[in-house]
Amino acid sequence: MKKSTITIIVIVAIIGIAIIWGIGKYNKFVSLEEGVSGQWANVENVYQRRADLIPNLVNTVKGYAEHEQNTFTNVIEARSKASSINVTADNLSEENIAAFQKAQDGLSDALSRLMVVVERYPDLKANQNFLDLQAQLEGTENRIANERRKFNETAQNFNTAIRRFPANIIANMGGFEKKGYFEAKEGADVAPTVEF
Repeated sequence: MKKSTITIIVIVAIIGIAIIWGIGKYNKFVSLEEGVSGQWANVENVYQRRADLIPNLVNTVKGYAEHEQNTFTNVIEARSKASSINVTADNLSEENIAAFQKAQDGLSDALSRLMVVVERYPDLKANQNFLDLQAQLEGTENRIANERRKFNETAQNFNTAIRRFPANIIANMGGFEKKGYFEAKEGADVAPTVEF
């Protein structure tokens, strides 16, 4: 065989290996991105569960505390605002997740104020419907925290994969972009003051 033929074969083999490697990396990024999208759907699912529980909770409390209308209005408005923020798996930027999180935090704050109202009504605190709703809401809050943690882990795996060299070349060519994270609420690092 001629030296030029061997050189051509080697070059074609190297190009073939590079193409196969690139296809493999691209497919890995697609799988990781789908994992992020699936985990985002889980996050939305538990937030939706919370949003669905809120009207029942508010109506149960309303029966006992009709003069707390301002609190009820704040909860309903916060629920509406949180439900109106639409972040899809295609736009998981840090800014979009921060806006989503801010709206959800506003709803959490409004629910906290509603629970303060509940403390003033011992009959309500003993009502079985209220106790069931409160237990479901607490369970949902735990699910939210768990799904947000899983989302951050999934997003971190994806972000790490698309930033590593030389795979980042394929990621850039494929248009894969970094996904945002859920972050702690501002001031969460400061322990609350408890006074008796």
